[in-house]
Amino acid sequence: MTDASISTPKVGPAKGGQSRKASMASFFGGALEYYDFALFAAAAAIVFPTVFFGDGAAATVGSLATFGVAYLARPIGAIVTGHIGDRVGRKQALMLTLILMGVSTFLIGCLPTFEQAGMLAPILLVLLRLLQGFSAGGELAGGSSLSVEHAPEGRRGFFSSWTITGIGAGMLLSNLVMIPVAALPDEALYTWGWRIPFWASIAVFAIGYFIRRRLEEPEVFEEIKQEKRTAGVPLFEAFRLNWQGIIRVAFANLFTVLNTVTNVFGIAYAISVGVDRTTMVLVAALAQVLGLIFRPVGGLLTDRFGRKPIFILGVLGSGVMIFAYFASIQAGNVPMIFIVNAIMTGVFLSLSDGVYPAFFAEMFSAKVRYTGMAVGLQVGLLVAGFAPSIGSTLTKGDANNWLPIAIFTCVCSVLAAIAALTAKETFRTPLRDVGITPQIRRQQESQKMRESASV
Repeated sequence: MTDASISTPKVGPAKGGQSRKASMASFFGGALEYYDFALFAAAAAIVFPTVFFGDGAAATVGSLATFGVAYLARPIGAIVTGHIGDRVGRKQALMLTLILMGVSTFLIGCLPTFEQAGMLAPILLVLLRLLQGFSAGGELAGGSSLSVEHAPEGRRGFFSSWTITGIGAGMLLSNLVMIPVAALPDEALYTWGWRIPFWASIAVFAIGYFIRRRLEEPEVFEEIKQEKRTAGVPLFEAFRLNWQGIIRVAFANLFTVLNTVTNVFGIAYAISVGVDRTTMVLVAALAQVLGLIFRPVGGLLTDRFGRKPIFILGVLGSGVMIFAYFASIQAGNVPMIFIVNAIMTGVFLSLSDGVYPAFFAEMFSAKVRYTGMAVGLQVGLLVAGFAPSIGSTLTKGDANNWLPIAIFTCVCSVLAAIAALTAKETFRTPLRDVGITPQIRRQQESQKMRESASV
């Protein structure tokens, strides 16, 4: 059919069982993705420089770059999985991302070290990290689309917040696993200890796989398929119908820079100034415990007060707190590090996290929702992915020179808030009407006129 055949789908009431299943499927998918994310982040700061790069200052930079290289594959993954999600189905795309992430993470734990295989070791690590990135490129957008489209009206923010709560649970789980691992003697840590958390990811994968294979497609997407109105090439359609939404999501998602700066660069920086590595893992774990509470709270608040005010509050609050975070690390004040990170990440950042699955998904119509959100997210995440390497470059190895990376992080937060301000408020808009741009509306009216004339 032509583009003029776009019409507003008739969406029936959401099924309570499927709403809960969709939220749980997104929860465990997010848990697997960010168990791997946080695990790789901690390993890149603590273990990988020695295991895969031979140790030394250059090894740390190389290890952090390996963390960031996954973000190069994420836009490709967003395009491919978005195409499947908008053409074939949300469920099929999410099964693919789950399998790819589970297999690649397990295999990282099986890799030979630099001492055993030389340059082959970091090459294999990069290849598996690229596979992780490809998978991650479509996971969050798919889980958010699925949760939003299955959620009851008026509760889309809360139900979709479980996607990001799963991400927090995965990060917490990885931190809890890394605490005893990081405390191991160096000989045990660098030989077999670091492998255990990667192998353990198979348990989260199994749970996520069992839940996802029982899901149904959302009604709004099924109607589009039945009426043969799916996008021919979702990427082209997303840009043609709503390029503003993609750009807006890309800039709004710059708030995630704070996440990678604290979880990767922050840990490495703290270790370099003498803070115990196990302490920093505990700092991150406490923030994630609070996040399990405040992400759903953010979802509840956004259904009551709107997407924009809650998102902007969390983004600006966390952006300001980054200065106190680095100052407390430089001072070696461990209690203050715990308190500042708990407020910055556990409260402010978690509030924004709880909002954006619904906020970003609702910027697009169902026809291109998966692709539009996925591509916008990953463009913004390119900056976040390389933020740890940017931090290493800006500080130039000087432990007292943390101000440039703090300013960089804060600027990214401000840009995200400005992008959110330009968005349309959608918390009271029916699902059938969200993401309907003026261009789509004109096409709908034109189609109705042609149909009336033909009659």
